[in-house]
Amino acid sequence: MKSSSFPDALVSQGVLTEPQRLQAKAAAEQGRCSFGEAAVRLGFVPEAVLAAALSKHLGHPFASLENGLLSVEPDQMLALRVPEEFARTHEVLPLSLEGKTLAVAMVDPEDMMTVENLRLMTKCDIQPFVATKAQLFKAIDAFYQRGVDLITKTIATGGAAPEDSDEPVRRDVRVNLDSAMVAEQGIEAVNLVNAILKQAVGERASDVHLEVFDDEVMLRFRIDGVLHVRTSPPAHLFLALISRIKILSRLDIAERRLPQDGMFSLNIHNRSVDVRVSVCPADYGEKVVLRLLDKEAVDLDVSKIGLEPRQREDFLTAAHEPHGLVFLTGPTGSGKTTTLYSLLNTIKTPALNFMTIEDPIEIKLRGITQIQVKAGIGLTFASALRSFLRQDPDVILVGEVRDAETAQTCLRAALTGHLVLSTLHTNDAMTAVARLVDLGIEPYMLASSLTLVAAQRLVRVLCPRCRQPYRPEPVLVAQGFAEAELTAQVDQSKLAFFKAVGCEHCARTGYKGRVGIYEVYRVNQEIRDIIYKDSKNLASLRSAALKAGMWNLRASAWRKVLMGVTSAEEALSMTATD
Repeated sequence: MKSSSFPDALVSQGVLTEPQRLQAKAAAEQGRCSFGEAAVRLGFVPEAVLAAALSKHLGHPFASLENGLLSVEPDQMLALRVPEEFARTHEVLPLSLEGKTLAVAMVDPEDMMTVENLRLMTKCDIQPFVATKAQLFKAIDAFYQRGVDLITKTIATGGAAPEDSDEPVRRDVRVNLDSAMVAEQGIEAVNLVNAILKQAVGERASDVHLEVFDDEVMLRFRIDGVLHVRTSPPAHLFLALISRIKILSRLDIAERRLPQDGMFSLNIHNRSVDVRVSVCPADYGEKVVLRLLDKEAVDLDVSKIGLEPRQREDFLTAAHEPHGLVFLTGPTGSGKTTTLYSLLNTIKTPALNFMTIEDPIEIKLRGITQIQVKAGIGLTFASALRSFLRQDPDVILVGEVRDAETAQTCLRAALTGHLVLSTLHTNDAMTAVARLVDLGIEPYMLASSLTLVAAQRLVRVLCPRCRQPYRPEPVLVAQGFAEAELTAQVDQSKLAFFKAVGCEHCARTGYKGRVGIYEVYRVNQEIRDIIYKDSKNLASLRSAALKAGMWNLRASAWRKVLMGVTSAEEALSMTATD
């Protein structure tokens, strides 16, 4: 393991003097080249001496034409693994393949971007050899000659190319990486991606958006549900940034025409963060969205997610039932999964068998068997559920009901003595009933198995350091009280409302963090009768639920306003459809 930097090692070995090191460093920074290249250009050290010293410093073999190591092993078809365009652009040459290890001569073995690109492209482990640039390109010229091209063409076409043929050979370069992926830009991309992720975690961002428009790159962070523009990275580094993110998430760096999804984990500020990556082709280039899940920032306590006392009691009562269906609805990013995790974390016990099928697994829960959907091999929500029923489960969590088969399997599980928790993408709680019927569940079966249905949104929490009391517009107050049905219960003149101001603590937004608002409908006999007789009569279902004393989203949000948790404007805007 290296104990010092390479420039320092050159000084300690007597290859350079300290003034020469400083001068070469300044020249490298000014000329945007590597330190070694600057030292050679200044005439401080011959290229061969520099390469030998780098070999000794890194512990990699030194390959040269003189020692015979800079020669390609014949008959291994290495030109098919590393195309000539890639070899010349990135200053590499494949030497030999032994098992799953590919020996590669490189000018700069510390260029981890190129090493990772080679590993992904060849599906091999990479063993770097150090070579000088001059000798490396002589070897490349000798290797990628006409005869190698003829062999490549023969294999590609399945035919035989005559040795005396004058037909020009067409190189079929299957992997084409842009020239932006040169070594110095690769290093900049690594540092820039690290800086972006550190800044995003530090600002509590849930998502990072990186995209390009013509010659402009846009970087945005989603903080507390709102996108904020941040300082854009240089446009010339955009391709290098995309490739670096793809390498981290084990995606195909050469594929730019199709969407790709991946993930990776990292430690930032001594915190473990999972990053879900989505890459999508767009007009000017690929767009990348990174979803950040800070495991340590998630508190899976059902008493701290925003449920009102009555709502929490209904949730826990339903969760302790021996069987039945519990559905949580809401748009993407509304916190449904966190709520269900909190519920499982509260009720889990060694006496019961808990199993989940998710896409993806966002948080690993101790004591609970969690399975990741893998549609490519046939492991879907429905197929996993069928397998679960042979695993003697007590409580089953299904990440999302997306199709009729999954809905029917959930119903069968509930009717055969299992408690099933899942999510649906509907705007409110009662629409979930109509949605399940549309998916093919018979109303009489749904009426007998459904125990609770809830909807969820997230509202921003006022920054406690800068919020200020004020009196909102009377129309807002009247609207909030009317919808929450609290007009007769509260003396409005004695209430304190707070507004967002903004300070250093909350990045000038006036808000810091988010909390859930809910409508929770416990299915009673009257609701069961309505589902059985007229499952799509949402007005009757809602009326029956409200008559039983259940709050809607607006009432839950307005209570947060009266408690000083959020602002009236935020509460009303997030429940505009109520």
